[in-house]
Amino acid sequence: MYLFFKYFHSGLRYIVLILVLGAIVQSLLGWIGKKPYTEGNRKLNLFALISAHTQLLIGLILYFISPLVQFSKATMKNATTRYWTVEHISMMLIAIALITVGYARSKRVASPEKKHFNVFIFYFLAIIIVVVTLILSGRGVLNMSNQ
Repeated sequence: MYLFFKYFHSGLRYIVLILVLGAIVQSLLGWIGKKPYTEGNRKLNLFALISAHTQLLIGLILYFISPLVQFSKATMKNATTRYWTVEHISMMLIAIALITVGYARSKRVASPEKKHFNVFIFYFLAIIIVVVTLILSGRGVLNMSNQ
């Protein structure tokens, strides 16, 4: 069961990254180009949000069954267990919260430019946190053997 969720979580990240990057590019072009906020924009932003939340749910299952997540006195002294027990989940929760806030704020404003701006800023901050966290893990962004 652990291996299934490990590989599912590792593979799904590519879909999440593609959707979030697509939403970032689309919102940047819409914001700078003063383009209307279309149903296509909304759907891409929503699919990016849904994929991030799905990734979170799978990650939470993995969090509770992973042998690398440990709750002991030695956890914080070991870089690997500290990363998986504390650092990874903390930063990813922040990134998903940013995506959620960006999507929610884009729904509340009337101006198409502000909708694009909200998605761009919040999704961009989220993707920076995700990429930096994965790089700092020493395992890389594209490595399928994570966790």
